Amino acid sequence: MTYPFGAVVGMDDMRLALLLNAVSPAVGGVLVRGEKGTAKSTTVRALAAVLPPVDVVAGCRFACDPAAPDPACPDGPHDPGARGSTRPARLVELPVGASEDRVVGSLDLERALTEGVKAFEPGLLAAAHRGVLYVDEVNLLHDHLVDLLLDAAALGTAYVEREGVSVRHAARFLLVGTMNPEEGELRPQLLDRFGLTVEVAAPRDPAERAEVVRRRFAHDADPAGFAATWADEEAGLARRIADARARLPHVVLSDDALRQVTAVCAAFDVDGLRADLVTARAAIAHAAWCGRDEVTEDDVRVAARLALPHRRRRNPFDAPGLDDETLEQALEESRPDEDPPEGPGDGGAPPPPPPGPSGDGGAQEAAGADHPGSSPPSTAPRGEGGGSTGAAPAPDRAAVAPADPFRTRRLEVPGVGASASGRRSRARGDRGRVVGANRPSGTVTRLHLTATVLAAAPHQVARGRTGPGLRIAREDLRQAVLEGREGNLVLFVVDASGSMGARSRMAAVKGAVLSLLLDAYQRRDKVGLVTFRGAEAELALPPTWSVEAAAARLTALPTGGRTPLAAGLLRAHETLRVERVRDPQRRPLLVVVTDGRATGARGSTAVADAHAAAGVLAAEGTAAVVVDCESGPVRLGLAGALGTALGAQTLRLEELAAESLVQTVRSVREAA
Repeated sequence: MTYPFGAVVGMDDMRLALLLNAVSPAVGGVLVRGEKGTAKSTTVRALAAVLPPVDVVAGCRFACDPAAPDPACPDGPHDPGARGSTRPARLVELPVGASEDRVVGSLDLERALTEGVKAFEPGLLAAAHRGVLYVDEVNLLHDHLVDLLLDAAALGTAYVEREGVSVRHAARFLLVGTMNPEEGELRPQLLDRFGLTVEVAAPRDPAERAEVVRRRFAHDADPAGFAATWADEEAGLARRIADARARLPHVVLSDDALRQVTAVCAAFDVDGLRADLVTARAAIAHAAWCGRDEVTEDDVRVAARLALPHRRRRNPFDAPGLDDETLEQALEESRPDEDPPEGPGDGGAPPPPPPGPSGDGGAQEAAGADHPGSSPPSTAPRGEGGGSTGAAPAPDRAAVAPADPFRTRRLEVPGVGASASGRRSRARGDRGRVVGANRPSGTVTRLHLTATVLAAAPHQVARGRTGPGLRIAREDLRQAVLEGREGNLVLFVVDASGSMGARSRMAAVKGAVLSLLLDAYQRRDKVGLVTFRGAEAELALPPTWSVEAAAARLTALPTGGRTPLAAGLLRAHETLRVERVRDPQRRPLLVVVTDGRATGARGSTAVADAHAAAGVLAAEGTAAVVVDCESGPVRLGLAGALGTALGAQTLRLEELAAESLVQTVRSVREAA
């Protein structure tokens, strides 16, 4: 039995954001970001139970409203007075591994061609119409699927296009995504298209944590009894949502309130105008939720705290956030001149916190009174180095800040892979340009029409065709082969020894690796970080989607000690071996950042040991790039020799920039 929405302890911002979207789905959905174990999924699943029931046309797979059926419904046309039934609002969960056909629906191409029947199987978007579509771990969903979801949510319509056959149906739903930022971020373009976002964290108050455990135990011991205890609260929330929906069309957004909305968005220098639209819609929904017929300054304040934090990021490594002082200053400067200032004349009292789901203060505000603002920062201590072996010994040299990042040239894995979609190396998969056709091994999902016709043409006489048209058999069907780009596992092996710290090179090295990390983020790669210094190598960051975590580890990386290059390469070999078992289709790219020097207890054999370790990686066909960090007028060429042992491309540090590649091409052309 579903955990009651009203029984969730704290989480005021998340509950309020969900309720505002329940009142007005036009707000654009909610993205909930937070650490694991913070009741994100529990709260979202509980929301559907308090949504008002929906009337649907009997037998319609697309949940048409009997009072206003969709004239283009694939199951229609429906008579305006068609028989209907009432059912609860649905919560549809979209799994991370879902295919495009499962999301938008699919056409049975085989029946369409061989029998002339246009058979359409609805997908999850149709099932979620007039309900809730929930995507857990939305940051791990393929980008093109996130695009499809957000397009459907914005348009209220889903389109399915297959070889000249087109189907459309209504798809209006409340879109909710949850994610753990440690597992990677959404691209900024996708992040911006979520209407509201909230940050959640476990409460730090022991009494509040105890109440969470107490309620969870009570629910697990007697789910039905626990639900009965909260039945009145749930019914009250359902009535309030229905009342707010009825009031929503009549809420007035005055020119003064609109001016405050636009002033706040301009003050935070957000890109585009989507922020202004979402903030205005959220403010109207909040006024309706609070029982008001006109938007007030408090409605604008609450809406801005939910709609703007994720839109003011300047680069992928910035954490979402909103400065309350800037918000209050923008609101104050945009107030009408005739309105008296709020609070006492000595500067005014601080603004009240945004009302929680109870609207009138209530227990939720009391629970969160010690945490002003939209998302209280975590006070849990975090390690500076991020290593896996506990506290690191005192470094020989303090960590230096990285130099400014730059746009790098694209490094890619040779050959053609078949991994998850991305933007780095060539791959055969579900997206890309058509490069050929083959016989399908199962159901045809992407028909190659020309190849199918060519395969069927020689058999027309034998099949008795006497008139126009083409007789196509099952064995004639051909599947289109698509080639696009894939995301890879980019494993960085960074030399942090004393030689790298000489002549302040580490700042430039860190800037280069940070640039490569930014490139990996943009190309949707998985990343890992191995460092070596002193007596051993360390897996500073196991392969993860969180490029931000890798950047943090890199920034805090100290330098000093000997150069155990062989140990670093062997640790990389072991990391890749384990990752091949976990994710066999994702091809790795090893990026070794070093000056090529190697020292250790065995003295003169250290370089030979490093080359032997490189030979192990080369024997397995590991694609690699060596970034030569050697500087100065005299170069020993040790990194180049290491690159030869790895079978890798070797680039000098200054050659990583994309501009250097452009200059090289220009020089070659001019010389020719």
